[in-house]
Amino acid sequence: MSSTTTDYKHIVLNDRQVPVIEGSTMKVIEIAMAQRAHGWTPEEIHINHRHLTMGQIHSALSYYWDHQSELEAAMDAELREIETLRQAAGESPFVARLKAQNLLP
Repeated sequence: MSSTTTDYKHIVLNDRQVPVIEGSTMKVIEIAMAQRAHGWTPEEIHINHRHLTMGQIHSALSYYWDHQSELEAAMDAELREIETLRQAAGESPFVARLKAQNLLP
């Protein structure tokens, strides 16, 4: 797997041009989402992702805030694709069984 360096220490673009933390598969957007979804500080992100250094976390957050609009556009596109796939897959057999047993509405 190849990567391209960025102006941000610890952040590289993977072969799909997605920003990741160098030496890992952790995407920058995953760090930003953890902060937004849980309200975590960088220290709390570190507690939950011990394999990352504080420098890596701060660099990922800096990259996110400097590229917020393009990263959120990519997230929106990914969510639309997921929803399309979910709709195409239909109801799972497990959910159908639960509904048949009146365990789900």
